[in-house]
Amino acid sequence: MTDVVAGFGYLVAGVRWVAWHPRLWLFGLIPALITLAGYVLGLVMLIGYADDLATWATPFADGWAEPWRTAVHWAAGLMVVGAAALLAVLTFTAVTLIVGGPFYEALAGRVEEAEGGEAPESGLSMARELAVSIRESVVTVLLAVMFAVVLFGLGFVPLFGQTVIPVIGACVSGFFLAVELTAVTLLRRGVRLRTRIRLLRGRLGLTLGFGVPLFLTFLVPFVAVVLMPGAVAGATLLARDRLVSQP
Repeated sequence: MTDVVAGFGYLVAGVRWVAWHPRLWLFGLIPALITLAGYVLGLVMLIGYADDLATWATPFADGWAEPWRTAVHWAAGLMVVGAAALLAVLTFTAVTLIVGGPFYEALAGRVEEAEGGEAPESGLSMARELAVSIRESVVTVLLAVMFAVVLFGLGFVPLFGQTVIPVIGACVSGFFLAVELTAVTLLRRGVRLRTRIRLLRGRLGLTLGFGVPLFLTFLVPFVAVVLMPGAVAGATLLARDRLVSQP
């Protein structure tokens, strides 16, 4: 429980840090706003074509009598839009970090300098570092989606699926959110995805204390945009302490 509280403390510390540096907070909002605009545009377009997609996906209902045919089409349309919204939540952080790589590198560097010591260089070229970041982000999202699909299926188990599974889902999503956000700082130190997962799994309470509250707040529309700079700052602080605590 101590580690969980400490993990949440990193999130609070990150939000507090950017609150003390409002210019950097505004600076960190730029990529999140760009990503949000793209997602909103995509969802609006999807909603516009939802009826056509639902009709295409349910040809078996074309000969059904009303109101059953309309009900099936509506259900299919809602499932398509709902799946897209869930995918947006799962991928928002990864896409924002890719779009805002230079922004968050600069923000994390300022946090490290403020906490003492210069931020190390990864030794990779910008193109190589971007390629590594994109590849690891894609792998992380695929892992998160894989777990989400399994948990979605288990969600239909009576009682267990409505009580335990949502908690496990929040923990899994929070863990991978922490994996994504700490990449900004740990990649500079040559810590790749597999090692990053091992490091954070080694202090699971700390990781979940940081990631789960963040995941839950990210579910609220537009909160992810506002909190993104603070989340990066908090993940930077967590990553520094996580490295220091390693033997």
